[in-house]
Formats: sequence, structure tokens, C-alpha cells
Amino acid sequence: MKSANLLKEIVYNDQKPAITVLFETATTKEIRIVFKKDQHMKKHQTAFPITVEMVDGELDFGVEDTVHSLVKGDILSLDGDVPHDLAAKSDAIVRLTLSKSDTIQRVKDVIDS
Repeated sequence: MKSANLLKEIVYNDQKPAITVLFETATTKEIRIVFKKDQHMKKHQTAFPITVEMVDGELDFGVEDTVHSLVKGDILSLDGDVPHDLAAKSDAIVRLTLSKSDTIQRVKDVIDS
């Protein structure tokens, strides 16, 4: 068994969203991304499906030039190879589920660029 708490030990980064790897399973990587209001992740994509859960806050989730307003409790899945971007409308906590085949470094590279 593996466990983590999405609401404990939260650290906001003043310059860019903060990433914490919560744990890995046999099939997924569970990540927390913490945004301060007005932080964003530029348009990017991955070859693998993802699942995004809004733990707290609000953000705009752009998919193929359509913006979806997500709020606490919303969850969505996205197929691989679909361009998307994120912009925090308030401080926000996001749970991101990646395929085991995807890499944490790819997510960090999107935030760092």
C-alpha cells in the first residue's frame, strides 16, 4: 500500500508552479502541482493519457483552443497527444495522474520553460 496527503506540506513557489511527486504505482505516477494565482503552464502535450483533479482553487484549462473553467472537485481525463495549457485564477492545488511510461522530468521541463 502507498498513501499520501494532497493537503499536507504544501509549499508555494513564488516564481512558478511547485511539483511534488506523491508516489508511483505499477501503472501510474501521482503528482501534486501547486499554483499561486496567475501562475501558468504553457501549451504542451504528452504521448500518454493524463487525469487532472482539482483539489482546491480555480484554473482555466485550455484544450485545443477551448478554455474550460475548473473548480474544486472537478476531474477530467485527456488522451495523449492533445495540446493543453493551465492558468491559475486563484491559488490552486491539482492532482495529476501520469502514465508510468511518462516522466516527471517532462512536467518539470514544461514548468521551467
